[in-house]
Amino acid sequence: MTTSNTTASSYTLSDATRARFDREVAKYPYELRQSAVMACLAIVQQEEGYVPRAAEDAIAAHLGMAPIAVYEVTTFYNMYNQRKLGKFKLNVCANLPCQLRDGQKALDHLCSKLGIEQGGTTADGLFTVQKSECLGACADSPVMLVNDRQMCSFMTNDRLDELVDVLRAEAAKA
Repeated sequence: MTTSNTTASSYTLSDATRARFDREVAKYPYELRQSAVMACLAIVQQEEGYVPRAAEDAIAAHLGMAPIAVYEVTTFYNMYNQRKLGKFKLNVCANLPCQLRDGQKALDHLCSKLGIEQGGTTADGLFTVQKSECLGACADSPVMLVNDRQMCSFMTNDRLDELVDVLRAEAAKA
């Protein structure tokens, strides 16, 4: 497991994390090792729950690239969390096709049900609700993505309520 401290320059990659990075880097010719940046970011996020800013610097050093180049990847893709989020990250599509089929209403309903603003996390740490760019399922709108893995389509208020209840029950079992 990695350890992070409060200063941006002090992030230590564990031997196990370095080994995981090296397995990803080995998939590319040496001169293209920077191609493993997304995999390395995913590894840190898997271990930490988010990608601390200092970890971006550690990844850059490991891959021999400028820290800003890693930061550009982290900030471009919404699958990388730059801060600690709830156990369940709910990304609701905000692009036009979803908006035309009540995407904003779905986002508003979800925030209202959970008692948070868009981008916020519930007090119990279970849910973070975020507006998202296109999730690539326009015909199924409004759509959302749970923890960057599970696509949910045709998200009516009833389906949103049911999803929240199921996720709460799942968290209670853990």
